[in-house]
Amino acid sequence: MRTRRRAPSQETRLLALVLATSAPALAVALVALERVHGDAWLRAMGGVTLVALWLGGAWAVRERLVRPIQTLSNLVAALREGDTSIRARGADETSPLGLAMWEVNALAEQLRRKRYEALEALGLVRQVMESIDVAMFAFDPEGRLQLVNRDGEQLLGMPMERALGHDAAALGLADALQGETPRLLDLRLPGRTGRWELRRGVYRHGGRPHELVVLSDLGRSLREEERQAWQRLIRVLSHEINNSLAPIQSIAESLRTRAERRDPAAPGNDDLREGLGVIESRSRSLARFMHAYARLARLPQPVPAELEVGGVVRRVAALETRLAVRVCEGPRLIVRADPDQLEQLLINVVRNAADAALETGGGAWAEWLEAEGGVEIRIEDEGPGIADSANLFVPFFTTKPEGSGIGLALGRQIAEAHGGTLTLENRVGTRGGIARLWLPRA
Repeated sequence: MRTRRRAPSQETRLLALVLATSAPALAVALVALERVHGDAWLRAMGGVTLVALWLGGAWAVRERLVRPIQTLSNLVAALREGDTSIRARGADETSPLGLAMWEVNALAEQLRRKRYEALEALGLVRQVMESIDVAMFAFDPEGRLQLVNRDGEQLLGMPMERALGHDAAALGLADALQGETPRLLDLRLPGRTGRWELRRGVYRHGGRPHELVVLSDLGRSLREEERQAWQRLIRVLSHEINNSLAPIQSIAESLRTRAERRDPAAPGNDDLREGLGVIESRSRSLARFMHAYARLARLPQPVPAELEVGGVVRRVAALETRLAVRVCEGPRLIVRADPDQLEQLLINVVRNAADAALETGGGAWAEWLEAEGGVEIRIEDEGPGIADSANLFVPFFTTKPEGSGIGLALGRQIAEAHGGTLTLENRVGTRGGIARLWLPRA
């Protein structure tokens, strides 16, 4: 089998060409040197010197031509790898080789500007995604996640650094890349469960089509509309009822005082005093009732501060005196939340757990742990469980004889104002309920 001989390299051919073109001049010089009268040893040394100069000159010419070409190739390779910081020396528009160097440097500068413009555009896209109050995801043609905003991180229950590169099926979003849009979609994800409005579009990046998925939480939007409606209703009711209760209480108290000053033995005085006492008592109860509901309409915006979760949980658990709420210690975790509002939320949840545990003689306990992308606080009880989960967060609805029906509604309003969620469900495999409060990490 005959093997194909490898062709000489460009550098070898160039060196051979230089040697060949300068060989006649060397031959003439050697002949002229031979005809010079003198010592033979000196003529021999002169001949060696001429040959050395011939070879060295040819090599210098080769290096002079090859080195810039190697520099150009290295610079082009660096540009191909994305390194636009290297520049070639010897750029000169007056010579062909210098012009090539100049053009490559200009190309590198243009690519650098284009790269910065692309990074700025990507930064703008990220900023826009972060400022929109919906969950946004960008998937490549293979279905792998390439971009996600903060709401999307909370929905997935993991930070962007961990989520990027995962395919849609592993993230629980396979249905979002299929079917028609817009449409309603039911999703059960680590960060939240509910009904979402799905919208999907296509954009191109790097010459390839990418899917942009937008998920809007319809449940939260509907709850916000519902909350605003309740707040308007509460403000009207509070104004009208309080305006009527004030004179009723005053007149009832005055009449009761006048009845007590009259002859106690007069017929009907006992019934009058008793009736006026009932009117006065119920008026005050109704005033307290309306004051409690008015808190739903007057909840201020949270003033967040850094809080250590364990300290807040231990402090709230100690406030429950009807039974000992056990605290299961967890890691040291920090959240940014309004201290007063967060404590009020946990007080309501712990009180509900204690009420349920007292019904059955069971216990209640609190714990916290690091969840994906945030902190989860759990309040569990060994009560009878949740019978009517549909009305849990409906204002005014309560199953307790002395309940006001605002504790859980107020708690969820506080949680969502902090960018978190509050959910209640029955414990699996045993009786009792569990409340989960999820808050983003500081």
